Amino acid sequence: MEVPKTPSSPPPFQQVGRTAKRPYPLSVYIGRFLWGAVYWGLFRWSPPRAFGWRRMLLRCFKAKLTRTSALYRSVKVYHPWLLEIGEQTTVAKDVDFYNLGPISVGSHSVISQGAVLCAGTHDYTLPSLPLRRPPIRIGSGVWIAREAFIGPGVTVHDNAVVGARAVVMQDVPAAMVVAGNPARVVKKRLMREDTGDDTGQPPERAD
Repeated sequence: MEVPKTPSSPPPFQQVGRTAKRPYPLSVYIGRFLWGAVYWGLFRWSPPRAFGWRRMLLRCFKAKLTRTSALYRSVKVYHPWLLEIGEQTTVAKDVDFYNLGPISVGSHSVISQGAVLCAGTHDYTLPSLPLRRPPIRIGSGVWIAREAFIGPGVTVHDNAVVGARAVVMQDVPAAMVVAGNPARVVKKRLMREDTGDDTGQPPERAD
């Protein structure tokens, strides 16, 4: 009895061996090494409310921050020189700025705990998977809720809200609320005058 032949699998399209091993110039690797030493030795172990100290460390590596930008000590920054954060913007605990490309955040925005902003990807239409570094732009007055993912090349326009654990791979229109995976517009953001009446207390900076 003849055993039927198993059709052979096609060869894999992507060829990992052709992927660039060192896509950056030497100066970037040196800068990354130095920043890693500063991050783990001085940034990560700084006092919880030492926002000024962390701003100073980031500025030493050419990050563009205002005197009221606030980053918590567990925030991860891959390339400080590709980070820009505006006035009165808070970046909460465990936020991951995977900024292979530039990431900019406007003023009066909040990025909540565990959110990931990923400004790096590979071109999967080519077998060598070349690295791509599309910028991420977060506008002013934006709230990115807990554990949301913002993908490469995305712009979140002013006053938008990104729901918890949303996966955002397309631009978010201004003053809209998006949620889900993939994220979709669910409603327009309601913007009322803040009187403090809802809680009996004035609003506080988010932790």
